[in-house]
Amino acid sequence: MNRIIHPAGQKLFLKVVSLYLIITLSCLWISSGNIWIIAVLGLTGLALTFLFLFFFRNPSRKLTPDNNKVFAPADGKIVAIEEVFENEICNRNCNKISIFMSIYNIHVNRYAVGGTVKYTRYFPGKYFVAHHPKSSESNEHYSTLLETPEGQQVLIKQIAGTLARRIVCYAKEGMKAIQGSDLGFIKFGSRVDIFLPLDFQIRVKLYEKVKGNITIIATPS
Repeated sequence: MNRIIHPAGQKLFLKVVSLYLIITLSCLWISSGNIWIIAVLGLTGLALTFLFLFFFRNPSRKLTPDNNKVFAPADGKIVAIEEVFENEICNRNCNKISIFMSIYNIHVNRYAVGGTVKYTRYFPGKYFVAHHPKSSESNEHYSTLLETPEGQQVLIKQIAGTLARRIVCYAKEGMKAIQGSDLGFIKFGSRVDIFLPLDFQIRVKLYEKVKGNITIIATPS
């Protein structure tokens, strides 16, 4: 997917534009073309357009698939690198890398590796601040488990935060996932956790800034 406005924001954009046009036409009719009202409405329209282009921007990040590399699934900052027991689906110890997405980051989420989608599920939940340790398990999230052609399993969690209350996930069980293609979108930021086998070599450091489809965060041993 390579559009100026990501598909996750297109319907909302059309709704806002439609509402804005209705309000604008009503105000123009009531005000009989008052120059100040026209100026305010024009500036408001420009501001709304800028905000949508900013929050739902979708830059092209093409890559050549390579399962000897695990690419960052999102833009943001590394806020946790730790060994944890993943008990939702993997039921084993994993290396978890957490990427915090601020409202200023690009909010597209991408497949960090290629393979087959073995599991995907939505979990309603709470809305702790994304930095909170409980957010990975307690917050609203989507979990997607990928199995690479080499048989390695990688779990990606799209986690909602205080502001983000809407997660979009395109994964379906059984589908083939192409490394670097769109996994989904978290509106207005939040957090993405990726769970890797313990024998993968971590290539990033705590608090490092990463970019989806650009930064290599790990490599198989």
